[in-house]
Amino acid sequence: MNKIIIYTAAMMVFVTSFSGNLLAQEPNEVDVFKETLKKAESGDAEAQFNLGLMYYDGRGVLQDYKEAFKWYTKAAEQGYAEAQCNLGLMYAIGNGVPQDYKQAFKWYTKAAEQGLAKSQNSLGVMYANGHGVPQDYKEAVKWYTKAAEQGDHNAQCNLGVRYAKGQGVPQDYIEAYKWMNLSAAQGDELAVKNIDILRNKMTPAQIAEAQRLIREFKPKTQ
Repeated sequence: MNKIIIYTAAMMVFVTSFSGNLLAQEPNEVDVFKETLKKAESGDAEAQFNLGLMYYDGRGVLQDYKEAFKWYTKAAEQGYAEAQCNLGLMYAIGNGVPQDYKQAFKWYTKAAEQGLAKSQNSLGVMYANGHGVPQDYKEAVKWYTKAAEQGDHNAQCNLGVRYAKGQGVPQDYIEAYKWMNLSAAQGDELAVKNIDILRNKMTPAQIAEAQRLIREFKPKTQ
């Protein structure tokens, strides 16, 4: 029997884009690092976040996860959502710091409440898996939905899985098919596999209704 494939916590992802197109106009990454360091040391949260990315990726400086963690923390404590998200993931996977799901949950929540889709999805993953918080599929669906409605393909696939299996929400193949297709349209391979499984469980009328919902979907903006 075919089963709906379920995403795991591996779908917690970093915010990887430099804020303010940091490297777009300056090819010398060492010089960019030096300038960013000056701004970060002066307390600029955006620069602290960018510096964390540079240390994490080894751009303009030797890769150093502990330094990345340090600068993400400084930016996160100033309320910088992208830094809070990345800090949450470092705690979740134990990268540059001992693994601590409760701290991961704390920082994901801060970023999610600011509307950051990646953190909303990651918070959903933690609720779904019971990491740092009691397992709660309804809460997982709530946060997946917030991220999915913004167009986050990971959350869209996760939400589709919950609808397909009736976890935290009444089972609804139409909604599952809708969210899986929206995710697959962005290149999500797991969603593509799930679509084939779902299609075999649906009537032509259900598929037609799901396709109508897909056409009408417009991502929300924060």
